[in-house]
Amino acid sequence: MRKIIIYVTLIMVSIGVKAQNDIDVLLAAGVEDAQRFAKDYLAPGTNGIMHSMNANWFNSAKVKPLGGFEISVIANAVMIKDEHKAFTLNTSEYNNVQFVQGPNVQSVASVLGENEPDIFVEVQYDDPIFGTQTTQFELPQGIGSGSKNLLPTAFIQGAVGLSSGLELKARFVPNIKTDDVSLSMYGVGIQMEFTDWLPASKLWPLAVSGLVAYNHIDGSYDLTGSSGIEGENQRIENDTNTWLFQLIASTKLPVINFYGGIGYVNGESQSDLLGNYRVTNGLLTSETIVDPFSVKSEVTDVRASIGTRLKLGFFRLNAEYHISEYHAFSVGVNFGFR
Repeated sequence: MRKIIIYVTLIMVSIGVKAQNDIDVLLAAGVEDAQRFAKDYLAPGTNGIMHSMNANWFNSAKVKPLGGFEISVIANAVMIKDEHKAFTLNTSEYNNVQFVQGPNVQSVASVLGENEPDIFVEVQYDDPIFGTQTTQFELPQGIGSGSKNLLPTAFIQGAVGLSSGLELKARFVPNIKTDDVSLSMYGVGIQMEFTDWLPASKLWPLAVSGLVAYNHIDGSYDLTGSSGIEGENQRIENDTNTWLFQLIASTKLPVINFYGGIGYVNGESQSDLLGNYRVTNGLLTSETIVDPFSVKSEVTDVRASIGTRLKLGFFRLNAEYHISEYHAFSVGVNFGFR
């Protein structure tokens, strides 16, 4: 799980990993141009993570009775479509950036893709001594083939039954730190069963409930040791928050059950490029840019879910699939009582 967690963090802050040697040139073109590129480059990755982190909040519409509990280890992943691997870069929307070859509008790699062949752009800047100058650099690659077309998340999750048809859920990843990367995740949810509110509920072969759940991720990548730009306290920080609203139905059989429903995912992810960056303009001059920019991406999507659960005493195993802008699948190993 630790490898999955670090991988997720690198996706969340991957402009630091993939484009750290290009930030100097991007900032020389202007903060506005650098911000525009970073927003389009990162959005497919952060949006995919927001879908992935909302899988497997439930494996039944039947809530646990008072005192019943379940502990789960959950692994989720969204599938990356071709449309998520690239975005359209229109240089007419930029102030100081042009393609070295080809038309002004081209498809370039997002954080989830690769440029094949490499794509180069020309950046223009003003030198106070020598006037207008230009330089060329290669657009950053994404995680590309290294992703194997999947974006994973993983959690430890617990659930406990309360009175009045309520079940409280919580999921987390403890704060993980390496030399350059840190990550923490947590979430909380409440599920309410409506089955007894329905007429002739004892005769129904189905249970029906609703779920509201919140997820939060904090991620950070320290650029100081790897950045090619002079400066201090250079880092990228990511803050991601999502809400899930889900209607659930499931069968009420003793061993194998099926469940599904309709849900609504809403979330926002913000990535901040922070610290001091001394950007060189020509040979003799430079300027210090402090906390250059923040970029945001948002998700508002309806999803359909279907899954199955096997129950053998204290042991439960479930698998599910979600259909939305980013299709997601998930498996869970669960241990519970009642």
